[in-house]
Amino acid sequence: MEQALLDLRARLAEVSDLSRAAGVLGWDQRVTMPPRGTEARAEQLSTLGRIAHERFTDAEVGRLLDRAEPLVESQPYDSDDRSLVRVTRRDWEKARRVPTELRAEMTLQAARGHHAWVEARRTSDFASFLPYLRTNVELKRRYVECFEWSDSPYTPLLDDYEPGMLTTEVQEVFAVLRPALTELVAAAPEVDASFLHGDFPAEEQRAFAERVVRTMGFDDDAWRLDPTAHPFCTSFSNRDVRLTTRYRPDDLESVWSTMHEAGHGLYAHGIADALLRSPLHGAPSLGINESQSRTWENLVGRSRPFWEHWYAPLQEHFPALRGVELDTFVRAINRAEPGLIRVDADETTYSLHIILRFELEQELVAGTVALEDLPEIWNARMKEFLGIDVPDNAHGVLQDVHWSGGGIGYFPTYALGNVISLQIWDAVRGALPDLDDQLEGGDLLPLSEWLRDNLYALGRKLTPKETIERLTGSPVIDPAPYLAYLGDKVAALAT
Repeated sequence: MEQALLDLRARLAEVSDLSRAAGVLGWDQRVTMPPRGTEARAEQLSTLGRIAHERFTDAEVGRLLDRAEPLVESQPYDSDDRSLVRVTRRDWEKARRVPTELRAEMTLQAARGHHAWVEARRTSDFASFLPYLRTNVELKRRYVECFEWSDSPYTPLLDDYEPGMLTTEVQEVFAVLRPALTELVAAAPEVDASFLHGDFPAEEQRAFAERVVRTMGFDDDAWRLDPTAHPFCTSFSNRDVRLTTRYRPDDLESVWSTMHEAGHGLYAHGIADALLRSPLHGAPSLGINESQSRTWENLVGRSRPFWEHWYAPLQEHFPALRGVELDTFVRAINRAEPGLIRVDADETTYSLHIILRFELEQELVAGTVALEDLPEIWNARMKEFLGIDVPDNAHGVLQDVHWSGGGIGYFPTYALGNVISLQIWDAVRGALPDLDDQLEGGDLLPLSEWLRDNLYALGRKLTPKETIERLTGSPVIDPAPYLAYLGDKVAALAT
């Protein structure tokens, strides 16, 4: 390998190591750190973020890219080296627009905001969280000013999570989704799911969750599962995947929460070894990453074939379900029923929660809503979108972790992931015609291996649109398969 490429890879590996080290601190903050460690942890994360930003945006990286580009131009477009140079160039040019001190301050305030949010959510006290939210929003506006955009000041924030996507493109997808989903929700029949609420000990939930995860395609010694306030997944290499979930002793939502986070984890676990310690070590976008958490949570985890195998083991852990027929159980876990909490929402109503947040975030960035009015605005829109009355801020504007860490621009990726999951699922079905039989037999490995070989292993070598086109034949994010799937599901509930 030419020296320029070797030097570039060495520099990028250092930056990756710093970012992954910060990730370890972030995981610890959200899972095991005592609350009084917040301020010190914020400073530590800020320091690591500053050093990583400085190392990556240094002019020497640009010089190495200039020297490496001629060396890779004759290689295939998706080769490791050519992809590395191309993706690094884009990331470097974007990162250089952001002053190091602004990046460090954003990291510092995100860590402080997270702790404030945890306590505010516990006490349903929006006023205590408001100063931290105001700081994060102001920092995001300063960040936006570092860029140019053609359609909306929200686009630079969206681009952090969906590279190359415009706000107007998301608006077009959501303009199709919202009326169709509203119609489906109105048409959905009531379904008895009372048996999903009861006495479900947390230790049994964890035992069942781990039992399922062990069959999904992870190496046994490459993952762990821990409880947290707001479930998430992070990874520090493809052999160090951290899953988290939330156990509530009166319901079984942790089953699907854990499968959701395991879907993210399988993506990280499946990235090719050659891409580690580089900007290619990741998914092309959060929407594509989210498509996989949704695949495992919903397309697998709410399917009848999956439960043909797993319902008896679930009943072993929770004897109260032994009197509930499989058909009744599957019907209940696929119901369409508006609710307060996004992470607990069913497939049909979930994207309405996201569209609400997407519209509100654009107003936050534009400054057209007063932050102190957010609880009232949130509650009114929950009534408009889902017909739900919000009893308190913990179940309303404070329910999500994202704004506490400045994660504005993140929310749309969830609904985009729902849409993309069905596009990729069609390709999976074509490649694995015996998939239902495999799921009924409890064999998740053919699905896991196909997704790893055809998607996860690619990392960030392709753009989001290029990735979707490689798997589906079209680069377009198309809501039609997703809406057809939900339409069939709601129709089945009515019979």
